[in-house]
Amino acid sequence: MKRKIVAAGMAALMALSATISFGGTVVKADDQVTLKVFSNLPDRKNGQGLVEQMIIDEYMEENPNVNIEVEALDEEAYKTKFKAYSMEGMSDVVSIWGQPAFLDEVLDAGVLAELNQDDYADYGFISGSLDGFMKDGKLYGLPRNTDVAGFYYNQKIFEDNGWEIPTTYDELLTLAGEIKDKGIVPLAMDGGDGWPLAVYLSDILFKLTGSDYSSVVSNAISTGDFSDENLKKATELLKESADAGLFQNGYDSQDYGTAMNLFTNGQAAMFYMGSWEASMALNEDIPEEVRTNIRVFTMPVIDGGKGTATDIAAWNGGGYAVSADSEVKDEAIKFLNYMYQPDKLSKYGWENGVGMSAQDQSAYMTGDETELQMQFVDAVNNATSVSGTPINDCGPSAFKTSIESEIQSVSNGSVDVDEFLETIGAACN
Repeated sequence: MKRKIVAAGMAALMALSATISFGGTVVKADDQVTLKVFSNLPDRKNGQGLVEQMIIDEYMEENPNVNIEVEALDEEAYKTKFKAYSMEGMSDVVSIWGQPAFLDEVLDAGVLAELNQDDYADYGFISGSLDGFMKDGKLYGLPRNTDVAGFYYNQKIFEDNGWEIPTTYDELLTLAGEIKDKGIVPLAMDGGDGWPLAVYLSDILFKLTGSDYSSVVSNAISTGDFSDENLKKATELLKESADAGLFQNGYDSQDYGTAMNLFTNGQAAMFYMGSWEASMALNEDIPEEVRTNIRVFTMPVIDGGKGTATDIAAWNGGGYAVSADSEVKDEAIKFLNYMYQPDKLSKYGWENGVGMSAQDQSAYMTGDETELQMQFVDAVNNATSVSGTPINDCGPSAFKTSIESEIQSVSNGSVDVDEFLETIGAACN
């Protein structure tokens, strides 16, 4: 009899312990869900990383049975580990890029879960922004940003020295000489990672080719033949820029953080990067005399080029997806959809100065935006055309690896232009 009483007591205790109270909400322990998020945003206190963490925290507060674990790495380390996870087992929600160099192989490997397009009919996605995240008419991810390449510049440094915003590429190189003569770095460039130089090359190429940009790039990648005169001219201009001292000494081995710090510490007059860094204007870790004077202009026109001043290098880049093999796929998709509710990523991103969303943000404009934010908005609103995906992300991953590893050598003169173009062309086959 004692044994039966003890057994009954243990059963009651187990039943009691199977329920847990969270802020007045009682859930069963077996309803507890752990979501793993793999992110390329390691800075959780500023910019997009801050916005992402805000949404994660809100989701857990509203869904007390869900615990979200975040692993965040910088972009290059992230992409390396993503490949490993593709073979070993992927996190439930992951950062992705809606560009062929990244996504094609991922989709071929069946790593990502298909999403229901109808779920997003009222999410305000900008026309065409979902295209890069689709294959065979099926949707596998959602874009986070509308990315615009630009020259961030320190307005005070320019005004103190009487420098004007260059309207032509020749003026840019002349300005670089004047800035350098003052003992200031003209343009901080992350050359060590490869991809910013490739984006810069794409920006030049778009100014040379205008509306022909896509066909020039696609023809070169599909054939492996990069002998087009515009590709050669763009590469020559990149090398000419480095030779003219536009970039800092050692740019070809310095990383993102090093280049950005040169600018935010006031040692460089300009910094070439995407609109995702517009939150610099609100980042109190940056000295106020720099932070409040950050402005931007887009690539100047090139003599003889087809691109106009209002043709800008812009594309829909990073975003999120759900793992096809997630054991909590329904919850992962629920969280993904929560992130993209118009009053989440778009609203919080805009309020924190994080560039532009791939969704309509007009409802969240308050009139208190930074001048930097509005400069990017005006650039997009006044654009006569946009480039689309940068050249390094238009082909297979082998091509991306090749151009991003070889571009430093052609820019610094270690290899000649023809050899560079031949090498990256061979990587397409």
